[in-house]
Amino acid sequence: MRTQEEKGSVFRSLHERTGAFVIPNPWDLGSARLLEGMGFEALTTTSAGYAFSLGKRDGAVGRDAMMAHVASLAPSTNLPLSVDLENGFGDAPEFVVETIRMAAEAGAVGGSIEDATGRTDEPIYDVGLAVERILAAVEATRGLPFAFTLTARCENYLHERPDLADTIRRLQAYQEAGADVLYAPGLTSHDEIATLVKSVDRPVNVLVGFKGIRLSLAEASALGVKRLSTGSALGRAAYGALLSAAEEMQQNGTFCFGDDAVGFSDLSKKFF
Repeated sequence: MRTQEEKGSVFRSLHERTGAFVIPNPWDLGSARLLEGMGFEALTTTSAGYAFSLGKRDGAVGRDAMMAHVASLAPSTNLPLSVDLENGFGDAPEFVVETIRMAAEAGAVGGSIEDATGRTDEPIYDVGLAVERILAAVEATRGLPFAFTLTARCENYLHERPDLADTIRRLQAYQEAGADVLYAPGLTSHDEIATLVKSVDRPVNVLVGFKGIRLSLAEASALGVKRLSTGSALGRAAYGALLSAAEEMQQNGTFCFGDDAVGFSDLSKKFF
C-alpha cells in the first residue's frame, strides 16, 4: 500500500502530465474498490453521493461524519483520494483550516473548498471573504508533510448565477491566493469551458455526467481541461437503477430488472 506521501506525489503528478484524466466519485467503500479495480488512477468523494447513502440530502452530513467517511476510504485504497470538503463546514477561515487538517489526518491528499455559503438568501460568499478562505486553506496545506492538492471551487452556476465573467474573476483570485486546481461546476458550453481554461494558469476540473454537458475525454484534452470528475452522477445512476427496478416490481409485478443486473459471481470477484 502506498504511503500518504506517495499518494500525494502521484496525485500531483497526474495534474502535471499531458492531457486530461478522469477522477470518478465513489460514494462508499464498495464503489471505491470497484473503481480502483477498473484501473482509475485517483478518486474523489462526493458529498451528495455519501449523503444519499445515509438517507440524507446533500449538505446534511456534518464534518465529523464526513471525516469518518474519508478515514474509512483513504486507507482502504491504494489510490490518491481527494475530498469534497463543501465550504469547509463553516464561514470563517479558521473553520477551513481545521477542515483541511482533519482531512489530511483522515488520509486525504487533496480536497476542494467552495465559495457557496449554504444559505438561500446569500448563496455565494463575498469575494473578499472567499479569497481569505482560500488563503487560509493554502496556508494549511503548505504546512503538511506531503503534497496536498487544493481545489478552489466557484459555485455560481450551481446557484442560478451563470455569470462567466464573475466566475473567471473569482477563480483568478483563488489562483492568486495559491489554489492548485480551479473548478466551476455547472459549465456546459464548450466555449465557456475553453474561455475559462484560457483565462487561468492552473489545472481546471470540469464536472461531467449530468444533463446539459456533452464532453468526452478527448474533447476535454483538446480544450485544455486537466481533470474530469463525476460528482454525484455515479451514485445517482446506481440509485436510478434501483428505483427503476422497484417501480417494475411495484407497478408491473415483474422482475425483469434482474436480467440486466451484474452477475453475482462476476461482482463478487471484483471485491477483495
